[in-house]
Amino acid sequence: MKMNRIQFQAGMSLTQFLAQYGTEAQCEAVVEKCRWPSSFVCPRCEAMQPTIYRRHRVKVFQCRSCRTQTTLTEGTIFHSTKLPLTKWFQAMYFLSQTKNNVSILELRRLVGLSYPAAWRMKHKLMQVMYERESTTRLCDRVEVDDAYLGGEFPGGKVGRGSENKVPFIAAVQTNDQHHPQYIVFSKVKAFSSAEVKAWASRSLVPTTTVVSDGLQCFRSVTDVGYVHQREVVGSNRKSTDMECFSWVNTILGNLKNAISGTYHAFDFEKYAHRYLGEFQYRFNRRFDLSTLLPRMLVAAVNTGKRPERWLRLAEDQC
Repeated sequence: MKMNRIQFQAGMSLTQFLAQYGTEAQCEAVVEKCRWPSSFVCPRCEAMQPTIYRRHRVKVFQCRSCRTQTTLTEGTIFHSTKLPLTKWFQAMYFLSQTKNNVSILELRRLVGLSYPAAWRMKHKLMQVMYERESTTRLCDRVEVDDAYLGGEFPGGKVGRGSENKVPFIAAVQTNDQHHPQYIVFSKVKAFSSAEVKAWASRSLVPTTTVVSDGLQCFRSVTDVGYVHQREVVGSNRKSTDMECFSWVNTILGNLKNAISGTYHAFDFEKYAHRYLGEFQYRFNRRFDLSTLLPRMLVAAVNTGKRPERWLRLAEDQC
């Protein structure tokens, strides 16, 4: 079998990570560069001449024109953090370079945090990944399938009627060689024609060919201008045996194995979009693992503050 060069790529080693991001000064320099690529710009008057000083360990930029004070982490995902940036960078390294997911409990042990701090850090970074992926759109040939996260409560309903199952649409873009390129996981309220139309308009490029099974709601993609290739799965025909669904089935299997093998439980209804976004973010950037962390750092700086109270609100707010 030919070696899969994506799977066998080197990525960023721990030695390389420590050499580039091992000290607080190095991490501060990276955040400053990501936030102001050329030089400091005052958020109020846009002047570029600051006075820099420290308030305890916090780096502060004071505009010489209007005297506005801005901390290094203000308005970023690190906003008001009491943790060193080195711990944030360590967490991003583990979340970006591991093949499978990292649980909050494991992150707590790896980085050396309390459980509440690990929860906040994990969810803030997953929110970064989710928001970065919210504008991803697929094109060409796309395999789609209906899927669920979660399972039945003890004594509750099973199957699609389960109270703890969250529905989502799984979509995989493939190239001419039938290799997977990018994926989109989209949480939906139900598998209805209206939801599928809204999903297609948001997640697909015009002229995309959608390959789906016989679920009725997927036929509605033609109403918004997409080509629909319908492959009916009958009693003597399983989707897992059909070549046209090979990649969406494979990736869904990888997703569910990663989640069940890493997490004991989480609130599917409130947080499913973040866990799906985390998997999607890493998959869509798997072609060059060495740049995955630097790209995540840029995303973290430009996402904006996401306080814990906001993170705990139900549903996705973006």
